[in-house]
Amino acid sequence: MEIIRMEDVSVSVNDGLRDKLIFSGLDLSVSKGEKILIKGRSGIGKTTVFRLILGFTRPSSGRIYFQGKPADSELFWDIRKRATHISQDSDIGEGPVMALFEEVFSYSANHGKFDHDTLDMLLTEFSLKREVLNKKFENLSGGEKQRISIIISLMTKKDIFLLDEITSDLDAALKTKVVDYFMANSEWTVLAISHDPEWEREGVRIIDFENIVSNEDSVNKVN
Repeated sequence: MEIIRMEDVSVSVNDGLRDKLIFSGLDLSVSKGEKILIKGRSGIGKTTVFRLILGFTRPSSGRIYFQGKPADSELFWDIRKRATHISQDSDIGEGPVMALFEEVFSYSANHGKFDHDTLDMLLTEFSLKREVLNKKFENLSGGEKQRISIIISLMTKKDIFLLDEITSDLDAALKTKVVDYFMANSEWTVLAISHDPEWEREGVRIIDFENIVSNEDSVNKVN
């Protein structure tokens, strides 16, 4: 079942002087349970695809559909209820890690989803000791921050994952472990942006972003 479709989507930004094209001509179809790796040089606009899916960026032209319906403000809100975006920026908060969990799961959308047994299982799965919960998030290593962000997202029990360079600070063994975990669930729809070869495997559809869009060198540093 197709859940996301983009048809001839273009995105431009205004730098105060003129509109600059990020990319144009994007056609993308995503089916439920599909695993997709989006590749391409930094700054070409890959992260903008995730922002389009979540409704934080609107296309300059073209159409976006969710489960066959044209996406509007109300539908984008429904998408955000089902999708979780893990950014390459892993600085998601400050203070004790456990307090960060408590804050996230105090939100009405996450009410009742926190489970200590699930937390313990995921800490073990991603090679973190429970003592990490007492540390200040800002003092963790980049790899620890990435794994905590992953665990929080998994515990929100959503089924669409938009993963932006989430394994960049992990060693090879942990990269493989994280990828294995996301690939194992056939019900999850996973779109990953990554330069890590661990994502390139059987069962993953690889999209070379440079081959499916047109863009301008003048905006190569826009994400």
